[in-house]
Amino acid sequence: MVRVATRDMNGAAASIDAVSKAIIEQLQEDGRRPYAAIGKAVGLSEAAVRQRVQKLLDQGVMQIVAVTDPLTVGFRRQAMVGVNVEGDLEPVADALAALDEVEYVVLTAGSFDLLVEIVCEDDDHLLEMINKRIRALPGVRSTETFVYLKLRKQTYTWGTR
Repeated sequence: MVRVATRDMNGAAASIDAVSKAIIEQLQEDGRRPYAAIGKAVGLSEAAVRQRVQKLLDQGVMQIVAVTDPLTVGFRRQAMVGVNVEGDLEPVADALAALDEVEYVVLTAGSFDLLVEIVCEDDDHLLEMINKRIRALPGVRSTETFVYLKLRKQTYTWGTR
């Protein structure tokens, strides 16, 4: 699976040309597709594809990762946690992002300052995360937890639209 960022690691807008987008699309279909096959599909040599892929990885534009179903690897509880913060959001967002159970942190406009996706082993683990780790962070004013009952759709193909 390929995850694509619209910004590089420094927060600058990522500039992706049509050929790089085509390479990303090939990898989104199959993250293990050989560079030679990608090159044939996009009109480049295997070496040129390898260089472009490495550049996209180095710039933080994309990641090539194995995406698992959390249930099948022992994580029976997922939740999205809305967090309201007093003061500067950045230190709280950074502290949350450093937690192993946290998969996703986004600063938002609206009812919550931050949205945080967490993956836990069970309900006890979820309670520990919310009560002892998230709510205990300096600056966290309040939280609201949305427990996932069933995952209906999860894709990463939006990156080249």
